Amino acid sequence: MARLPTLIAALAALCLPLAAQAGPAKIRLLYLDQSVGFVHRPVARPQNSNGPSPSEIALAEIAAKTGAFTVESTQDARTITPEKLKDVDVLAFYTTGELPISAENWAAIQAWVASGKGGFIGLHSSTDTHWDYTGPGQTYTAFINGKFAGHPWTQGTPITVQALGGKDPLTAAWPARFAYAEEIYQYSDYDPAKVRALQALDFTETALKRPWFVPITWTRQIGQGRLYHTNLGHTPSTWDDPRYRAQLVDAIRWTTHRAPGSAKPNPDEQALWALRSLLAYDGRPKAEVEARVAKLAKADPAWLRDAAARTAALRPLWPAKPDSDKAPFEAAYKAVLDEIVAKSGG
Repeated sequence: MARLPTLIAALAALCLPLAAQAGPAKIRLLYLDQSVGFVHRPVARPQNSNGPSPSEIALAEIAAKTGAFTVESTQDARTITPEKLKDVDVLAFYTTGELPISAENWAAIQAWVASGKGGFIGLHSSTDTHWDYTGPGQTYTAFINGKFAGHPWTQGTPITVQALGGKDPLTAAWPARFAYAEEIYQYSDYDPAKVRALQALDFTETALKRPWFVPITWTRQIGQGRLYHTNLGHTPSTWDDPRYRAQLVDAIRWTTHRAPGSAKPNPDEQALWALRSLLAYDGRPKAEVEARVAKLAKADPAWLRDAAARTAALRPLWPAKPDSDKAPFEAAYKAVLDEIVAKSGG
């Protein structure tokens, strides 16, 4: 009998390596890269072939290299059913157009995310995606919190990206500020009160400017579930960038509650960036822009949000063509500019 504790300890020692190797199960990613509208190069499969698209290949490479997840790719949204969701931890969409998702399936996806059983990731043109839906929950546009409203920054356009909110685990793959070349969307149906903006265009160092806030990456809490969207990923070279690949791994892990990061909305910070964008568009030097924004940070938050909303309202007034009537835009732009300048020291 005296030898029994020793035998138990020996058996435990033999079992320990197996338990240590087991660890948590790999994340199961289902990637939808279906194009009903414009077909981007990263999602284009070879002609006359059902071979993988460049982004499908990239995700498979990332999965194999990191061991963080497994990936299944499809270009048929009809396969995303309540039954399929039982075998999935996170959905990722790189999509365009009116996807063939039934009302029943979209309601199930929303419930799956809200329950905390699944996460959702939108990549690049996922905001150029929609379909008719009148069931419970939200439309897809309201769910992802934005709709494509043009891309003045076309492929190869030099841009400067800035992280908002200081250091964040979900932007750690990139410098806080960096120059890049990408196609960047601007949005309608974007509500800053619903999301935490993580990256945005900085117009003090981007040549092609607009007088409104242009978010690039954001997070959102939906019930117990998490949503992550980034506009990056249009350009094929972006998919080969180690920083973008690391960003995707962070997003996959975060949406499945396996990595730190916040989804707490930051509308006041976004409002300040909207006013910063307008001042930069007006041609003010960077030092002046930053000095005025520092003063505006002390303004009444309700006024800040209202002023930012008025900069967002400038976007649909933007002249559609060079010979379009610029008067409505110019009048609205000057009114909000004058108020911002007065509030920040005249």
